[in-house]
Amino acid sequence: MDLYSIVCVSDRAEALQWYEVFFGRAADEVIGEEHLWQVGENAWIVIDDRDVRAARVGGAMITFGVSDLDDILARLAAHAIEHKPIDIYGNGVRHVEVLDPDGNSLSLAESPAQ
Repeated sequence: MDLYSIVCVSDRAEALQWYEVFFGRAADEVIGEEHLWQVGENAWIVIDDRDVRAARVGGAMITFGVSDLDDILARLAAHAIEHKPIDIYGNGVRHVEVLDPDGNSLSLAESPAQ
């Protein structure tokens, strides 16, 4: 099974700059007006600013499991992208929420070292 998660944004140019920093690279693929980042073997995040998506702008909530949380947060900070405070769950998972310019929630979760 493949996963394509659509993130609706209001301004494609602004979103592309932001998501390129968030992911640390330009979109992996562009199909028509959609820009796609591959985030897993069969998983993609799709940025879409078409008018048909306008009512859904800012409503995405996605969590990524990462192994390099501090590196990602340093990259975001270097580009003045802020995040919510880091939470540490009872099982040791470190979790932080980052909001894109439209308020879409992209969370990062890092399991404790084994």
